[in-house]
Amino acid sequence: MNGLNKIKVIFTFFLTILSFCSYSQSNVFKVTLDAGHGDHDFGAVYSGRIEKNIALAIVLKVGKILELNPNVNVIYTRKTDVFVDLVERANIANRANSNIFVSIHCNANKNTAADGTETYVMGLSKVASNLEAAKKENSVITLEKDYKRKYEGFDPNSPESMIGMTLMQEEYLDNSISLATKIEDNFERLGKKLRQGGVKQAPFMVLHKAYMPRVLVETGFVSNPTEGNILNSEEGQDDIAKAIAEAILSYKREYFGSGGESDDSRPIRDTTPAKPKTTAPAAVTKNAPKGTFFKVQLIASIKKTPLEPKNFKGLKNVTMIYENNIYKYFYQETPDYETAKKYMEEAKNKGYGASFLVATKDGEKISIQDAIK
Repeated sequence: MNGLNKIKVIFTFFLTILSFCSYSQSNVFKVTLDAGHGDHDFGAVYSGRIEKNIALAIVLKVGKILELNPNVNVIYTRKTDVFVDLVERANIANRANSNIFVSIHCNANKNTAADGTETYVMGLSKVASNLEAAKKENSVITLEKDYKRKYEGFDPNSPESMIGMTLMQEEYLDNSISLATKIEDNFERLGKKLRQGGVKQAPFMVLHKAYMPRVLVETGFVSNPTEGNILNSEEGQDDIAKAIAEAILSYKREYFGSGGESDDSRPIRDTTPAKPKTTAPAAVTKNAPKGTFFKVQLIASIKKTPLEPKNFKGLKNVTMIYENNIYKYFYQETPDYETAKKYMEEAKNKGYGASFLVATKDGEKISIQDAIK
């Protein structure tokens, strides 16, 4: 082999490696984990059970499980006992272009009999108990320097004041609810009580500032002696971490596929079947073509937008369906998974960083994993 041919071989090899690395990087699923409170902000404290410590312990355990998967990148807002501003917690996720943001907390109530889990998505709820939960978590900002200037127009004692601020939760509401539901379903399989239905909406500042699907998990009540002791135990934290991590991986499989790796294609643990639920049949698109198709979901919004390219950053072939009081907008449609991924990359390059693939079979929504099979 002469010198020129050697150079060609080396150059080809280099391009192959570079292409592989670029492909692998583009398929990385980024998760930002946020342990609530920290340092001088202890959160709820009852009989030696300290929220900031429990939240951090659970976050580190969730992260350890997720990091076993090669195509999952975990970002932490804190890994030690430090104080991080609420807006900075969200910005850490924003700078990392995370696919999801999960904030983990413990609940508390003067009524020490109160128990159960709750997982919140961003929303302007008028339910008193939801607003009280948001008020408790949002009050953390008063521990920050210059909080009145930084959060101008927002009163932590009145979560409703967020109504006057620019809201971006609707773009990610559909996916946030999906992730929250998976977490609460896993808690139920674990035998935990879901407090008043589990999944709720409330105006949390930390969720408001994160521009991606995001949830805030109240893992239980530290004020309840029984539940609090479970939260404070190694075994209890392990179970909760597994339930949350499994929900995150299930969400990844459904909306992003397995990425070819085997580690996240099976449950982390065997779970006892939950009590049978009465569920509504899956939505079926009328007059849909027969077969399996992929398309890119751009946004989900409470607003109806004309299907013109100028309204979708120049993207053509955008379609819309109205489901559960939300307008969902999709880009392109193809039976080929690889082509669909190219369409998703195109949407992301146009500015739809939270876009993802959905799949249908004969007009009925199915998971990406089932569609690939």
